Amino acid sequence: MTDLHVEVVAPPTAQRLLLLVHGFGADERDLAGLLPYLDPDGEYAVVLPRGPLAVPGTPGYAWYTWGPDGAPDLDRFAASLAALDGVLDAACLEHGVDRSAAILGGFSQGAGLALALGLHADRATPRGVLALSPALPGPPLPVPVDDEAITRLPVLIEHGSEDPVVAVDRARALARDLEARRVPTTYVEFPMGHGVAMEGLHAARAWLTAVEAGESPSTPVPADPPQGPVGRVTTATFAEEVLRSPLPVIVDFWAPWCQPCRQVSPIVEQIAVMREGAYRVVKVNIDEEPALAQEYGIQSIPLIALFRNGRLERMSQGAKPRPQIEGDLGMLVIP
Repeated sequence: MTDLHVEVVAPPTAQRLLLLVHGFGADERDLAGLLPYLDPDGEYAVVLPRGPLAVPGTPGYAWYTWGPDGAPDLDRFAASLAALDGVLDAACLEHGVDRSAAILGGFSQGAGLALALGLHADRATPRGVLALSPALPGPPLPVPVDDEAITRLPVLIEHGSEDPVVAVDRARALARDLEARRVPTTYVEFPMGHGVAMEGLHAARAWLTAVEAGESPSTPVPADPPQGPVGRVTTATFAEEVLRSPLPVIVDFWAPWCQPCRQVSPIVEQIAVMREGAYRVVKVNIDEEPALAQEYGIQSIPLIALFRNGRLERMSQGAKPRPQIEGDLGMLVIP
């Protein structure tokens, strides 16, 4: 098992235990700045582990990486999960806290690992899980779960509606999956990117107080906003929505972290409105659908592709003005 560097903040007043797991490219000090808001009274011994993988070009660390196809390295994920499991056991023993009384939390990669550790069927269910902008491989969930035990596990998920790293749809889908499994889930969304909102810290503090009082708070996931003129397709729907479409289909291959993709997005929406009835316009998030990206050799984005009669006909690469994109796709004259 991988040995992790661990820092512990344990004031004399601490009687509880909180594991906080940092995100990609950060380190064990990253979440320590949240403690004055999460734990103003020093009630927790806070365990802050460091990821095992140095991130090139940054002073930070990671828990797992991604392969060339954009898929997470699940073996590395499992190794980091096992290492965190050992850290949690050792911390509970050192501080005299039962594992079922511990709170697990984290940000981004760390939030996903904390959630996986809390849900794991072969581990004692903790008091609760605090997941800030969680990045969790799946679906399906990457660990086996005990369907009965997790109904007693309060989970708080906080996410940014404009998150360019972990799309808000993924957070909503995760929360809905937990709701369907009868996990007492509180879902809170803020108009921000990939980060932590001050309002979120206040909400997390209130949630911690309720959970420590023996409550199991829950808040329904809000309804998705109305879909715009550009629909989303997945690997499961691609054949029906694109390859078998009676109309030619324009596909915007993009990813939330891609700044040029965000520049092109409004142009694609303009095309969808202007060419309604002549073309269908959809988008594919290659982070969520790496198999489609691999199948069509998508190595650089944004990439706007035209499919006609079930085959890829033309492409436009990069952020360009609308006339140039339409010219690349042979669309200057409506057929």
